[in-house]
Amino acid sequence: MAASLAFAPQILAQALPNKPISMVVGFSAGGGTDAVARLLAQKMGPLLDRNVVVQNKPGAAGVIAAEHTARQINDGSNLLMANFSSHSIAPSLTPSPRYDVQKDFTPIVLVGITPLLLVGNKDQPVKTVAELVQLCKQDPGKITFGSAGNGSAQHMALELFKLMAGVDVLHVPYKGSGPMMTDLLGGQINFSFDTMPSAGPHVASGNLVALAQSHIKRVESFADVPTMDEQGFTGFDASTWYGLVGPAGLSPQIVDEVNATVNKVIAMPDVAAQLLRQGAVEGGGTPTRFADFIMAEGEKWAKVIKQANVQT
Repeated sequence: MAASLAFAPQILAQALPNKPISMVVGFSAGGGTDAVARLLAQKMGPLLDRNVVVQNKPGAAGVIAAEHTARQINDGSNLLMANFSSHSIAPSLTPSPRYDVQKDFTPIVLVGITPLLLVGNKDQPVKTVAELVQLCKQDPGKITFGSAGNGSAQHMALELFKLMAGVDVLHVPYKGSGPMMTDLLGGQINFSFDTMPSAGPHVASGNLVALAQSHIKRVESFADVPTMDEQGFTGFDASTWYGLVGPAGLSPQIVDEVNATVNKVIAMPDVAAQLLRQGAVEGGGTPTRFADFIMAEGEKWAKVIKQANVQT
């Protein structure tokens, strides 16, 4: 038995092809998802004894990268940093999706869940979600909420808020968080559910006011900001997320090897600290946990999209 256990890592490692591993990211270099992917790739390479190369294929909030990866060889050399938009939203929001989340991919490991911050311009009079709801009801269709684009995490969080609060507000989609944040800081728009890495520094500087965070549990790095759930929106959870998948039919040996490697990486103190700074929580676990998570997220947001009649 001892001899068998001693040889187990080598047997698992041989399942991977002796060539570089491509980790596809559906966003441009320099963004939050790209930064996490590059950190993982740097740490995974030595553990797998292979180069892990990040390949950026931006467009359609990760959908283009997902379409690309679904068509690649399933030998472990092609991985995708799947995300909230490509695997939770696109299947319900895209009229004719070119991939099936359940059939065309093999879940490997959840890397992180990043809650959003409900933030407002510092000149806005409201400081709580209850006050925001009252403001929206006083001026229906007039209060503006920016997002990174139709179908983005910011947009979906807003749609869930509108449904649960029973309010009518004006959604202003942008081509990314950058230009949206510029207008939010400048007062051209009023509020946004934005990502923690994007909004956090402006909250810390006092240029934005954080009314709530969007996960069920408070994130340690924003421990003084109450959740939507705590403020009367029971069950409100609108976090973005990312995790590794491969094409359909990836062998269990490869899945287990990559899963174990990523779990080791995200447990490293320097990696854990960087993930925490980005507000990324609850990463790791088994492939089954990630598969169940993807399915639950898809079902939840399909209902929101239908109930809110969200259109592209």
